[in-house]
Amino acid sequence: MPLPGLHETIWEDREFLGWRDSQASQLGYLVHWDDSGERPIGIVVRAASGAMRAGIAAMCSFCHSPQPATQVRLFSTPRAGEAGRNGDTLGTYICEDLACSLLIRRQPPHLNPPQLIARRGAELLQRVQSFTGNVMRTA
Repeated sequence: MPLPGLHETIWEDREFLGWRDSQASQLGYLVHWDDSGERPIGIVVRAASGAMRAGIAAMCSFCHSPQPATQVRLFSTPRAGEAGRNGDTLGTYICEDLACSLLIRRQPPHLNPPQLIARRGAELLQRVQSFTGNVMRTA
């Protein structure tokens, strides 16, 4: 698994770390800390081969940022355990570059005050943790 430039990552500005594989462009990786903050949790996701139709709007299910449909993609991953071995997957629409943590901070400060960023960040982390929790649930 190719890792991003971790030494360049500003961890205080990340609810999770997401990146696309430079060697296998359909693959992406999502890593976040568990609820206790002591253990990292990571999953591999696969981008759908078809893109959404250009000219329409879409919304990422993680950061809830509306954007052009070409910047949102369906990602899926096998479920844990027997279900995943039997081909059961879970999918959701996510920012194509997996950079939701950066996207919620892009607007100018007067339009995106710190308390709004904190709230959006907490909600983003909750949705990412919920998705990975559903993936890892075996029963």
